[in-house]
Amino acid sequence: MVGIDDVARVAGVSTATVSRALSGRGPVSAATRERVMVAAESLGYVVSAAASSLASGRARAVGVVVPFLDRWFFSTVLAGISDGLVRHGYDITLYSVGVDRDERRRVFDDHVRRRRIDAVITIALESDAEESASLRRLGVPIVAIAGPNPLLTTLTVDDLAVGRLATAHLLALGHRRVAHIGADAATAAGSTVPALRRRGFEEALAEEGVADAPVYPADFTIEGGSAAAARALDAEQRPTALFAASDEMAIGAILAAREKGLRVPDDVSIIGVDGHELGRWFGLTTVDQFARGQGERAAAAVLAELDGAEPARGLGTLPFELVERGSTAPPPA
Repeated sequence: MVGIDDVARVAGVSTATVSRALSGRGPVSAATRERVMVAAESLGYVVSAAASSLASGRARAVGVVVPFLDRWFFSTVLAGISDGLVRHGYDITLYSVGVDRDERRRVFDDHVRRRRIDAVITIALESDAEESASLRRLGVPIVAIAGPNPLLTTLTVDDLAVGRLATAHLLALGHRRVAHIGADAATAAGSTVPALRRRGFEEALAEEGVADAPVYPADFTIEGGSAAAARALDAEQRPTALFAASDEMAIGAILAAREKGLRVPDDVSIIGVDGHELGRWFGLTTVDQFARGQGERAAAAVLAELDGAEPARGLGTLPFELVERGSTAPPPA
């Protein structure tokens, strides 16, 4: 059986250098890493996960906790996390938590604690104090994407600013009859992503003296966005523009407008948030929040803490930008 000594001999380096090159940890020049990779591939050498774990004292696994698996944002962030971790020899252990309190408690208090993991990443998880404490008791690095928690390293987009930017774009085009598809009144009272985007919408309108802009609650799916947009477009005073708090809802709104014989953007402008890959095919104007990059940033933050970096408690702001396409234009005369 081919061993690490064989790879070192063919590559002309030490076994320690081979270990660093194949694990992605520690200083190795690009040329040396390439030489080691070629040697390993030519010999058919595969790193033993068990041996690596024993040598390093690590499980080489990171737990990722998500509230949904069937939403574009979460799957795209997860892909970014995978990109960042797998290239450094780490596996992902995935935990999906819903809204059922007993099931969530089992995940946090039992499933996560039973597995050997080196760190945890949560994606847009609205965890209470008990769940946050349960995670911290694991004694491993924890990085949260969105779901701000002052006790954890949190990477987040400024969703209040996102809501303001999307609304300001419509206002700059001349729209004053604007409706929002997003958080309901109960959700809007909190500090969740939907609530902050709605609050940004309302603040931007208030600054321009626009009052009583309607809000149509939806569930961040294409179907939900379509149903909410249909209600908005059936209103006696039809809005000239819709701001949907996600691209999937915005795509649903475009489909609803088409079903009613309305032209986008001639009859109604529509803007979303996310940077969804389907947005380009629908010509959707959006605020891109670089979902895959969020996952890569979270993976990098976890790896840095595993290498001894001090945890960055509090918020780390992630980038976003307006991407103008063909779904927004000045209102009809």
